[in-house]
Amino acid sequence: MVIDDFPVVRTRWPKAYRIIRSIFPTIDLFEDIADPSDWEALASAESKTNPRVWENLGRLDLVPPERRVSGAGASLLMAPFVHVSRDRPGRFTDGSYGVYSAGDREEVAIREVAYHHGRFMSQSREEPGWTSQFRVLINALDLGLHDVRNDPTLHDPIDYKRSHAVAKDLRDAGSNGILYRSVRCPGGECAAIFWPNLIPVPIQGDHFDYFWSGDRVDRVRNCRTGVIFAL
Repeated sequence: MVIDDFPVVRTRWPKAYRIIRSIFPTIDLFEDIADPSDWEALASAESKTNPRVWENLGRLDLVPPERRVSGAGASLLMAPFVHVSRDRPGRFTDGSYGVYSAGDREEVAIREVAYHHGRFMSQSREEPGWTSQFRVLINALDLGLHDVRNDPTLHDPIDYKRSHAVAKDLRDAGSNGILYRSVRCPGGECAAIFWPNLIPVPIQGDHFDYFWSGDRVDRVRNCRTGVIFAL
């Protein structure tokens, strides 16, 4: 079994960094204190007056009730697991299910997002300039993860076929997630967490703007300090 091919290591990061688009609003149902097992019933009732409620909630069926989180800040954890698409795959998901991806340093998260945002900007043929604002999410990580850092085939810069297959097998076998090397920030590490209830709700850090040069994202600006970093 694939789950036996990789050791489980206790991964303890005082701070894990994730960066997301700032435009995404909180989802009231996730932020409420309602029992997560009642979410489908509550959403069904609300949809009678608000037809777009299911669009806002995403794919609740992808997260079993016992894996869901609720309360203040829960949207930040739930969103990557319910708003998924095969048009937006990642290294360790083909887009049919979600993962919470984070880096062990802020620079790791910045550079990882810069690469993927650059691909999006290129595919949509956007004009050069400062683009959408992003925000940093910070929480602690203390979890046993399957360590794939020594497998180069799972760190291919472009081809994710094997990493998708391995991740699905690990997730199906009950893995918490994967510890891997950052491909976009040498020396950094990343984690892909398979379920929202495995990590604490994050707090929000600084906001950043990304600059699209027409070829790649080549700099970021800290909106709080105004400092610009070259990538």
